[in-house]
Amino acid sequence: MPPVFVTGSAGHVGANLVRRLLDDGVRVRVLLRHEDNNEGLEGLDVERVFGDIRDLNATRQALAGCRGVYHVAAKISTIEGNRAHRREVFECNVRGTRNVLQAAREAEAGRVVVTGSFSAVGYDPDDPSAPSDETMPFYPMERTMPYERSKSLVEQECWRAAAAGQDVVIATCCAVVGGADYLPSRLGRTLCDYANGKLHAYIDGGFEFVAARDIVEGHLLCMRRGRSGEKYIFSSEYKTISEIVGLYEEVSGVPRPRRRIPAPLMLAFSEVASSYLSRFHPDFPQRFTPGAIRLLKKRRHAATGKAQRELGYRPTGIRDAVHEAYAFHFARNAIVNPSAKPPRADVPEQRAAREAESPAPRLQAMPDGSAT
Repeated sequence: MPPVFVTGSAGHVGANLVRRLLDDGVRVRVLLRHEDNNEGLEGLDVERVFGDIRDLNATRQALAGCRGVYHVAAKISTIEGNRAHRREVFECNVRGTRNVLQAAREAEAGRVVVTGSFSAVGYDPDDPSAPSDETMPFYPMERTMPYERSKSLVEQECWRAAAAGQDVVIATCCAVVGGADYLPSRLGRTLCDYANGKLHAYIDGGFEFVAARDIVEGHLLCMRRGRSGEKYIFSSEYKTISEIVGLYEEVSGVPRPRRRIPAPLMLAFSEVASSYLSRFHPDFPQRFTPGAIRLLKKRRHAATGKAQRELGYRPTGIRDAVHEAYAFHFARNAIVNPSAKPPRADVPEQRAAREAESPAPRLQAMPDGSAT
């Protein structure tokens, strides 16, 4: 059987997706870059090819002979950045997606499932917290991040390909929580900082979160049951930042910070700090950026009714996903605070809890892009 092709396999969503595919007995070929941190693939029985999705010829060679494509790779960023940074976001996300779609089309690789972003889903400007569904267009008339704009353009590339007859489905992802977070993600770093006593305050606001197992299931559902030229939103549940901090306190035993900073005040501070860091220290990691705070202020909610009706998607919730994330980072010795308690006994150290806890039927993805 030909292998399934996966880009972005070393990232949070990609690493969880590859593990699920391997568990289901699927051959997997992954596209990696030598300069990246590829620890998430160590020890896994996958075919490794090296290249860059910004290089069309390299993408063609990497994808040749595959059947079924999961395009997960993206340059994720919540900063405005300098000109070079914005160019990199565009080249990776927009041009990279175009190259993957073209290479898949030329190789007759079958369906391509592209990982989308909830930040590219529109909302009601008069009531941003009202649930957003797949019909709402991206709203560009307010200040947006380069990443948000790029993911909207990614969707345009997908719709252009679908209009020309290519089989393309978008799996729209919210903020991911769970294990196999090797890089780690922004949420993973925040959890580790919290457990290590480095998080001294938090802000108000809220967002939609998705368990790693749920977004992986969503990708498989899109491959098996999705309609070409459509996108589907996958979220587990909406949480306020206060509620997320409460879950961090639950899993780690570390008391929550006493200070909760109003989002408008933090936004004003972050505007100055982010501008300085982006200009003079562009590689310094920024946690609360102006773009991230603006998203949290909107308290955006997602409507997953389309995925539930058409695909049979059943979200599992966030609490267990936070426990899985904590267990993963604890096992990797990323949590060094002696006051932090060990993970819950029933949570595996290196892997997320399996689908036995989920009421949704489990799909086995096949290399031809179908599933059983």
